[in-house]
Order: sequence, then C-alpha cells, then structure tokens
Amino acid sequence: IQDALEKLLQGRTSLIVAHRLSTIKNADKIIVLHKGIVIEEGTHQQLLRKKGHYSHLYRLQSEGLLGQAQDKRDDSSH
Repeated sequence: IQDALEKLLQGRTSLIVAHRLSTIKNADKIIVLHKGIVIEEGTHQQLLRKKGHYSHLYRLQSEGLLGQAQDKRDDSSH
C-alpha cells in the first residue's frame, strides 16, 4: 500500500493526515500538531534529531508499544 501511495503522489503536492508515522516518513515536510497547534516541523530525519514529540511517538510506534496501548483501549471500549 505504501509503495502504491508513493507512486500516486509522486510529483504532486499532497496533504496527508496520519497517525501511523511510517505513512509519512518519506514526506518532504512533516508538520506535527498537538491540540491544533503546530509544535514541530521538518523532515523525518530532522524531527528524529530534535528528540521532541515526533521522535518520541516514532520510537514508541517502532517498538510496537504505541500500537499495543491503542489496541487495549479499543478492546476495552467494546
């Protein structure tokens, strides 16, 4: 799916809203919002080097910790 998305968007200006950070990892510019306010922006590598909010969330998702916590919340709401 990721490869198809990249081919579709190649050479186009696009706005992608994503919770799964692997979806936007290759974007030219990533804007991180928190409660509707821009708190960080840059490329994936720039944001990782800043060690801010994006870096923290990316690390949690990469380690599978964020997905597990979300799955538990989703299960408990049913």
